[in-house]
Amino acid sequence: MPDRIEPPVLMSRLLTFVFAAMIVVLVALVVTLYNLYPLNRPQVFFLMSAPRNDMRVVLREMAPISENLDNFKRTFIREYIKARNEIVPNANEMRTKWTNDASAAVYTWSTSDVYNAFTQTNMWNAWMSGAPDFEFSCSVEFENGAIEPRGNDVWAVTFRYFCSDSNRQMDKKEYTIRIKLDTVDDATIKWDERFDNPLGIRVSEYVVESGNGDPLDTGYLATDDTVQ
Repeated sequence: MPDRIEPPVLMSRLLTFVFAAMIVVLVALVVTLYNLYPLNRPQVFFLMSAPRNDMRVVLREMAPISENLDNFKRTFIREYIKARNEIVPNANEMRTKWTNDASAAVYTWSTSDVYNAFTQTNMWNAWMSGAPDFEFSCSVEFENGAIEPRGNDVWAVTFRYFCSDSNRQMDKKEYTIRIKLDTVDDATIKWDERFDNPLGIRVSEYVVESGNGDPLDTGYLATDDTVQ
């Protein structure tokens, strides 16, 4: 009979089909395992956990790329200058930002000597002893090349300071500040500070080189007769 398939031929075709199906399954399995375990490609995983105020992150020696480290320090200096000098017409926000609480930026990013000098400025005392009886704001403006290294973690930062209220505004003043950064070996930082200052950098020197005094002494209050 011409339509009849002999048993050996039928068995051969069946085995061929089974073997082909096994090959397909094996290939799919290999691809899946390759994607699950990329042994030849690095991947970064982040483990999120609940904040712990009693936990410290110990900093160990590392060798980052010099260019990346410089960029980080420039960003840190920029944010430090803004946190120390920018003013918003909100007493609670200002006191929170300038207080000696461990979560306050200026306090956390400064050594004790630098922060103590900061608390001697006229503007700090005006806000911390009681809200001024006038509303005003002060902003910090940077230009390209405003932050330049001077060696040994000493940097010079130039910025324009501008204050105003609803009645008047001051001319922009330009200041140049010399800042020295310190990173202590095996320093510890708070758990909630790991995103803002992961390297544990502190400002150990803050010197006004030009601008006729500290902006917080010679800015708005120096021309306001209502504030003593």
